Amino acid sequence: MNTVISAMTLDYPPEKLHVYVSDDGGSSLTLYGMKEAWEFARSWVPFCRTHGIKTPCPKAYFSSLEDGDGSEFLGTEFMAERRRVQIEYEKFKARLRTANKEGGIRNESMSSPRDHPAGVEVIGADQVEMPLLVYVSREKRPSHPHHFKAGALNVLLRVSSIISNSPYILILDCDMYCNDPTSAQKAMCFHLDPKISPTLAFVQFPQRFHNISKNDIYDSGLRSIFSILCEGFDGLQGPVLAGTCFYIKRVAFYGSFIQDDTDILKLRESFGPSNEFIRSLGQNYKPSVSKDGNSLSAIQLQETQFLASCSYENQTKWGKEVGFLYQSVLEDYLTAFTMHCRGWTSVYCNPSNPQFLGSGVTNMNDMLVQGTRWSSGLFDVAISKFSPLIYGPLRMSILESFCYAYLAYFPLYFISVWCFGIIPQLCLLNGIPLYPKVSDSFFMIFAFIFLSSLSKHLYEVLFTGGSFQTWTNEQRNWMIKSVTCHLYGSMDAIMKKIGMREASFLTTNKVVDNEQEKLYQMGKFDFRTSTAILAPLVILVISNMAAFMVGLARVIAAGNWDKMFIQVVLSFYVLIMSYPIVEGMTLRKDKGRVPPSITLLSTVLAMLLLALGSIALMY
Repeated sequence: MNTVISAMTLDYPPEKLHVYVSDDGGSSLTLYGMKEAWEFARSWVPFCRTHGIKTPCPKAYFSSLEDGDGSEFLGTEFMAERRRVQIEYEKFKARLRTANKEGGIRNESMSSPRDHPAGVEVIGADQVEMPLLVYVSREKRPSHPHHFKAGALNVLLRVSSIISNSPYILILDCDMYCNDPTSAQKAMCFHLDPKISPTLAFVQFPQRFHNISKNDIYDSGLRSIFSILCEGFDGLQGPVLAGTCFYIKRVAFYGSFIQDDTDILKLRESFGPSNEFIRSLGQNYKPSVSKDGNSLSAIQLQETQFLASCSYENQTKWGKEVGFLYQSVLEDYLTAFTMHCRGWTSVYCNPSNPQFLGSGVTNMNDMLVQGTRWSSGLFDVAISKFSPLIYGPLRMSILESFCYAYLAYFPLYFISVWCFGIIPQLCLLNGIPLYPKVSDSFFMIFAFIFLSSLSKHLYEVLFTGGSFQTWTNEQRNWMIKSVTCHLYGSMDAIMKKIGMREASFLTTNKVVDNEQEKLYQMGKFDFRTSTAILAPLVILVISNMAAFMVGLARVIAAGNWDKMFIQVVLSFYVLIMSYPIVEGMTLRKDKGRVPPSITLLSTVLAMLLLALGSIALMY
């Protein structure tokens, strides 16, 4: 609801600003919360406009962090109004919490999050000085695929087209609130620039997070994406969509199907059977919302529910060539890629003041669940007909296609990391030299590659405002993700490709757990995650510990440092980066430690792995 209210407070003409909420679970509590948010916004929006409040999210504005904003010097009249609005905000929160605890909010038409009819309701249609607020819950049936977030966004595209049909759309995740009311104006500076506007599809802002600790052990700030990759993309045809925090042209979703002479039958083949939606594709279409209260007219309501039905997209190009595409659970990446292939461009806008703020992950389970979904979605594209190395070079600049390919094939790092985590250590354990001797001229080549790679990463971190600790955390998380979520994500994509499993969308938890948050702020990893995710990681660490200790003793006894130096250093480096896991297994006693049962199981499996590996090397 804070996201909703902050969006309604954007510094933009209210008659041109419409806020839609997609409630994919069909929750009556969410609908109730929106109505309450609207009532509070009637006080909050004028308050922000009158006094030029620069923090449009009430939760952020009224938090303890805002106590030193200098507002106490603006006069007693302002302070009195601020206290009045703050009291209303506290009452608004209390009503939502009461409704949530009592569970008394019911709507019989919405029986199940996965099985319910469409529901569309306009809130505040009679208030011309306030932005329109619209609740949308698409129909979902177990017998029909719903295509996760992409399917929900496509329903919003259709429903909004006949209610407001705004030419520009801001998309926000539910935990990403507006932090600056002028973001729309900044985006319009690009969209309305005659030099770039004809080909500009979207303006992407970076994702920034309000809950990132100084240590940021999970790399939740996504520094490498928003400070390095997006900046590099911006020098070409523009950045990829990041799923949230972007202003995009509505027509960019419609492909090349809209022409002045397009036959209406061809339009229906692409966009579906709704005559009203087909009319909305025209440049002169002006939708009108009923002013008779908090509802659409009967005809409009029937049409919006038709557009939000689960069968509307049957035999159309929705999700294939129109709207957000369905071939990957990472719909933002694939949709942006196809837009760039069709000649659209994008812009990366990174003001010093964050335009949007959200909640970053603060525990290992959420980090790996999120990473698994991203890895699966990226590799979905890599092994599809849209592979950037095949589909891209003929349709976009070669450098842009290489950038997309880098992301699509990034999950394959799991192969090299697993090899580097097992093979050198097995050879060290058995006294088998794998790399050139220190005295060999080829030694310098291996040393240069290893050190230059680490140095390049360290330079990027320091150049973008990070620290040595940031570099360490990113190296550590790259290893953790490579052997877990990159592996599972790639396997998931391959199994979907060969039909062994259906697509799934692993959602990231949006609820803050105080105990997990405390561990995160302390810089302690929280290892409370599934055994399937944690065990492979612990097995590799224990294998490295055993191989390093036995191998080091063998090297010291034999005195063959010249032959085994690289393997000793590599194993030692892996152990240094794995220290939090070693600590979680041996020193920690809190709830976030590595469970003793997983440590015991992993130890047995690690010894078995080393024994089998040693036997294999003998033959």
